[in-house]
Amino acid sequence: MSPASAKKKAPSAGERSLSTADERREELVTASIPVFAEKGYHAAPTAEIARRAGISQAYLFRLFPTKEDLFVAAVERTCDVMRESFSEAADQAAREGREPLESMGEAYADLVAEQGEILLVQLHAQAISPSVSAVRDTMRRCFATLFAVASEHSKAAPEELKMWMAGGMLINVMTAIGANQVKEPWAETLADFEGECSFQKNDPSSSAG
Repeated sequence: MSPASAKKKAPSAGERSLSTADERREELVTASIPVFAEKGYHAAPTAEIARRAGISQAYLFRLFPTKEDLFVAAVERTCDVMRESFSEAADQAAREGREPLESMGEAYADLVAEQGEILLVQLHAQAISPSVSAVRDTMRRCFATLFAVASEHSKAAPEELKMWMAGGMLINVMTAIGANQVKEPWAETLADFEGECSFQKNDPSSSAG
């Protein structure tokens, strides 16, 4: 029998188990992001995350031995989403003859508007970085990766890259506090960027009468 006609060997039970575990880990990370985004690292109940993922809490801890491990995986996912968003925007800018940093900035504002949970997980990660070394290391890698993507595609000078990333941090803060809902000069100035803070629930008391 020729190799071409040979049947593909069926995966072993161990291989199937590994594949299923990997898939479950991805599903669990996806389920964890809304919970971490809303409640932060310390207050997020693993029981709620497990329930969202459709698994038992005991199985959650088989996939991720600690909540810290799961949170780090969630933070890594948000970094991957941002990296992919920046790269796609920069590639499109190159095809259209547009400025890469401007296109990546617009892509980030759109990402904040459409997937606000990504931003909130990042903010929670930054907040606990001083006390949780694994999260701090993950955030350092994240910033290094995003800086490298922006630098590679834009060829911008270091000072320009610094200002560009500072603009992104301003978007983070203004979006987190819902500054776009405040009708005051400081908010209208600082929250003047493309995209809307759509994940922030409307708070009528925050607007000037």
